[in-house]
Amino acid sequence: MNVETEPNRAKNLLAAQARAALRAIDLSAELGRRADRLLAVVPKLRAKGAEAIVDRLLNEDALVASRGEQKNGMSDRGLRRLFDRLVELGAVRELSGRPTFRIYGL
Repeated sequence: MNVETEPNRAKNLLAAQARAALRAIDLSAELGRRADRLLAVVPKLRAKGAEAIVDRLLNEDALVASRGEQKNGMSDRGLRRLFDRLVELGAVRELSGRPTFRIYGL
């Protein structure tokens, strides 16, 4: 592509890049707010392995509420209850939209 022969195309591409950069900044800010919300609800959690789960949520894209995934000594039921509580507090979202094998993340 020669910028001199196709100025409109070059402008459109630059505008698309600028919009994508702005969207990335917005998403980063939203993720920061969600992480802050998660950290704010940690004192309300009483589960034994809750801090380890919160740490993993902050460091990974998504988690599955199953014992095989977590390896922290919590039962499957305990993990499900913890994630249900985190959703109730608005700290995480259920991402899969399925009734079983749910995936949670910020």
